[in-house]
Amino acid sequence: MEHLTWTGALSLLTPMLLALAVAFVVAVVVQIAVSLVLPAPARVGYGVAERGPHVWAVRATKLCLLGLIAVLALFIGGGIILQGSAKGIIGHISTRLLPVWVALAITFTLSITFKRRLGLYGKLFDSPIGMVGFALVMFWVFVAVFADIIATHDPIQIISGLKNKVPGVPLPEGRDDFAYYLLGGDNLARDVFSRVVMGAREVLKIAPAATLFAFMVGITLGLPAGYFGGKFDTVLSFIANLVLAFPVILLFYLLVTPEIVASGIPKYMAAVLFLFPILFLVILWNSRYFTRPAKRNLYVALTLIIGGWLYLGLAFNADPLGVISMPGNVLIVFVSVVFVNSPTVFRIVRGIVLDIQTRDYVAAAQTRGEGPWYIMLWEILPNARGPLIVDFCLRIGYTTILLGTLGFFGLGVSPESPDWGSTINEGRRLLSIYPHPALPPALALMSLVLGLNLLADGLREESLKD
Repeated sequence: MEHLTWTGALSLLTPMLLALAVAFVVAVVVQIAVSLVLPAPARVGYGVAERGPHVWAVRATKLCLLGLIAVLALFIGGGIILQGSAKGIIGHISTRLLPVWVALAITFTLSITFKRRLGLYGKLFDSPIGMVGFALVMFWVFVAVFADIIATHDPIQIISGLKNKVPGVPLPEGRDDFAYYLLGGDNLARDVFSRVVMGAREVLKIAPAATLFAFMVGITLGLPAGYFGGKFDTVLSFIANLVLAFPVILLFYLLVTPEIVASGIPKYMAAVLFLFPILFLVILWNSRYFTRPAKRNLYVALTLIIGGWLYLGLAFNADPLGVISMPGNVLIVFVSVVFVNSPTVFRIVRGIVLDIQTRDYVAAAQTRGEGPWYIMLWEILPNARGPLIVDFCLRIGYTTILLGTLGFFGLGVSPESPDWGSTINEGRRLLSIYPHPALPPALALMSLVLGLNLLADGLREESLKD
């Protein structure tokens, strides 16, 4: 069986793709130069002049970008339609990603159709930057969801003779596996493509959930600190500043070292930090339905029962039903992320509360006799959602980088884990000779973080219009 080429029968499109890529880069550079050198275009009435260097540069950039997207669509569509070795590496990867393309198409179609009914999320589709960021993020989300279908091999499976083999290498004759290593083999003869795909699940399994927990901790402590002030605020601010005084990477590194793990500190931290989501929801329901005891008691009881069940399983691996559990290495990483991010979220929330609590609607709620927690959770917090949503997206990106850094150092994760940091670390040892094992996970990590940053920019842009 022959090696696969990158483009297969679609090689005729390669010069066109390269030409459009170069043209796009040149157009972007020209657009930036024009905006820096020439004055802004003159306005005609409420619009902008239809001619001039600025307008031409923007149009050229858009045309090149549309051309790039069209050629890439041809590569993907042609790769799916073609059969056998004619697909090439790109065609085979596009075919494996077919569930992702379908899910993205459905998501964008429904979102754009009903965007006027979807609040801030719907407004995101009025921002080109936000749409690009959302597409990148959802691409990896769907890759993680459909990872079992997309992956061609077991990510820890070793096939003799494929150590450090180049992309498109065929498997030995007589095997029932998928016929190729699409992105080559690593230094242990494992499939790089499958490790990148399964690595997306490892990253997205921890980063969003850990960031959400950190926000629960930061919001639960930041709201009363900013609202009440006094000694409570002073003590919490001092503790937050104390944690933030340590370099983040060093603090993260210390929390996952074997000596700290052996002392049991991560488990004690989990026992404390995992209480905050339960505490937050109990206070939320009590403040909202204080005048309706029946509904309040129902919501509080459900929160305590479900939350207690999850708490026992996640923090102590003591779920009585044996359903919920978290491996020890994942728990350590999870707790470390929550602990490192919580002080920053606390300071952001505290600063927002100090600003918003002087607004008229807060004074009106106080005049009505509303309780402090009702005002904090149902008057102040909803009006702080814009900056917090933006920071949440950015913080997932920071957390993703931290997880990659941990994996790169071989800390907090099992050695055979397919997470991107570990895969990059294993590939970088022979990077000058065999670049293919390290580059795909590095590009995956970069694209996910870029998508989160662009998504945050789009959300910020649209939230400022409210």
